Amino acid sequence: MINIKAHINNVALHHTIFDLPFAFMAALLAAGGHPSLHDLFWIAVAITTGRAAALAMDNLADVKYDSQQPRMQYRAMVRGDISKREARVFIVICLALMVAAVTQLHPICIYLLPIAAVPFMIYPFTKRFTGWCHLFLGLAIGMAPAGGWVGVSGQVTAPMVLLCIAVALWIGAFDAMYGAQDEAFDKSQGLHSLATEYGAAGAFKIAVALHIVCIACFFAVGVMLQLSALYYFGVGIAAGTLVYQHKIVSPTDFSRVTQRYFMRNGIVSVAICVCTWLSFYL
Repeated sequence: MINIKAHINNVALHHTIFDLPFAFMAALLAAGGHPSLHDLFWIAVAITTGRAAALAMDNLADVKYDSQQPRMQYRAMVRGDISKREARVFIVICLALMVAAVTQLHPICIYLLPIAAVPFMIYPFTKRFTGWCHLFLGLAIGMAPAGGWVGVSGQVTAPMVLLCIAVALWIGAFDAMYGAQDEAFDKSQGLHSLATEYGAAGAFKIAVALHIVCIACFFAVGVMLQLSALYYFGVGIAAGTLVYQHKIVSPTDFSRVTQRYFMRNGIVSVAICVCTWLSFYL
């Protein structure tokens, strides 16, 4: 019998808070404030199933490392709740659903899908050879607003590209900070991260720089699209959240790096998305 709860745990379904709001926001901007429910539904299906496939791939590729990492003992594959065969079947099903969803959006999407899929297919293996693996994760998440935008309009525009870069830098920098706590373990396993390459202190400095550029990109998107003050209010909330996140952890103290800390990062996506939507109707 399929253990649905274990599969949900394996792909951390609640982490869609990091990408789905930006996909919806992109759809709103591309549609000039009036995306159809049809498009929003299929964008949600495509993003959710694509992300689930990516996370399952990542966990499948890393299970031999996660099983040796005390912090990862809660994961479904480490506990044996899901076999490798079940994970592979789940990935195939999710990819099939993603393709089906994409066919319901603008026709060009099916042709661009392979390009969008590359980052999340190679990300699980990048930590084997580069400390900049976090940016590959960011790029994979950054495909969400690209999918929302192109899914509605069928166009690739400069504001869309800048929005994707902002999301990629936001996630990449946060992942570098979160992963810095595993510096010693990663070194022992021959894995790479910004912390293994530059030390935890260096990784944090790089993350600060990336987050500054990220907020600048979000600001520039508003300028390019002539969005209202409400949008900038959302960007301000996001910036404040990132400043707070940087203040409560340090390269020598990860005691506050909990799931609550992790999920609080979702304020960035929710705040900017909600404020963007409100800017069209208030």
